[in-house]
Amino acid sequence: MPARTVLTGAALLLATALATAFTTPAAPAHAATLGAVDAAVRSGVPGVTVTVRDRHGTWSATAGVGDLRTGRSRSAEDRYRVGSLTKTFVATVLLQLEAEGRLSLDDTVDTWLPGLVDGHGNDGRRITLRQLLSHTSGVHSYTADQDFRARYFTEDGFREHRYDTLTPRRLVALAVRHAPDFAPGTSWRYSNTNYVLAGLVIEKATGHPYATEITRRVIDPLRLTATSVPGAAVTVPRPSSRAYSKLGDPAGAPYDVTDLDPSFAAASGAMISDSADMDRFYAALLGGRLLPARQLAEMKTTVEIGEDADVRYGLGLMDRRLSCGVHVWTHTGDIQGSTSVAATTPDGRHTLAANFNGDWAGGTGTVLEAEYCGD
Repeated sequence: MPARTVLTGAALLLATALATAFTTPAAPAHAATLGAVDAAVRSGVPGVTVTVRDRHGTWSATAGVGDLRTGRSRSAEDRYRVGSLTKTFVATVLLQLEAEGRLSLDDTVDTWLPGLVDGHGNDGRRITLRQLLSHTSGVHSYTADQDFRARYFTEDGFREHRYDTLTPRRLVALAVRHAPDFAPGTSWRYSNTNYVLAGLVIEKATGHPYATEITRRVIDPLRLTATSVPGAAVTVPRPSSRAYSKLGDPAGAPYDVTDLDPSFAAASGAMISDSADMDRFYAALLGGRLLPARQLAEMKTTVEIGEDADVRYGLGLMDRRLSCGVHVWTHTGDIQGSTSVAATTPDGRHTLAANFNGDWAGGTGTVLEAEYCGD
């Protein structure tokens, strides 16, 4: 196993101070965004990359470092793990399959995966595919399982298990050993298990892994050359930056977690991309290039999520109302060492994608606010 890279707080601050730089001058329309990116680095994020597409063209900026050991800057071309932005791709493929008449979102999970969601009060005969995509199924999230968290969200566990390969069915088994969070359709709770199940449904309906279908149906047609579904591949293709985590210890030093087996995220969050590709994907999706009108309307039919009145969840998409009243369709993505966001206006003509290569600071919402509401 490769040696773990550890930086002290002093080294982190020095590297950040030396490496803060921007790849492109700020157009007046993006000055607030540039300020938000700079502020994120000053607050402790190692580095940020952001790309915006609007009626003026494409604009990119970076700040901070992509490698805390060498001080190398981040790049606008960086590829990174996009985490739960994967969910929008998975939902798109399922909706394409519905449009082709190969399945219905009102099918039950048990129709496609008989007996898989069973026990401890779980019943796949009562859960629909639509409820998986909208997080209204009630199935417990396997990432909340304490054994799973001990493996992947603590220093000792991560060092031992970062290269383990886990099957989707094993992830589901971790989830269904817990009672449901609520009866299907009666509430909302974000659960990564929902999209692991959705990926298995894609495989059952098509005879191909979900990765193959995403590649064939979305990545290749849109020419998303930086986007991939890595399976169990442990590295991030270049160009890329290193990714850092504090592994559950907010006061701890950042650890290099770049290399890992992403099978523990599966269809809930394993994909890799860059900001330009994410802009292209969300613009194409909301612009009607990937789904017929009926299926896009289904994707944009939202439910309340409870804790935030300004955010509603559709099918692999969030409708977010910003402070200035602007609505964007968006999703966030978190995986060890990487925090991402992608957003677009309802017509797909003004898109943003950004990534932080540290998972402890959050704050991508401030970048959205700056781009869509800043002066």
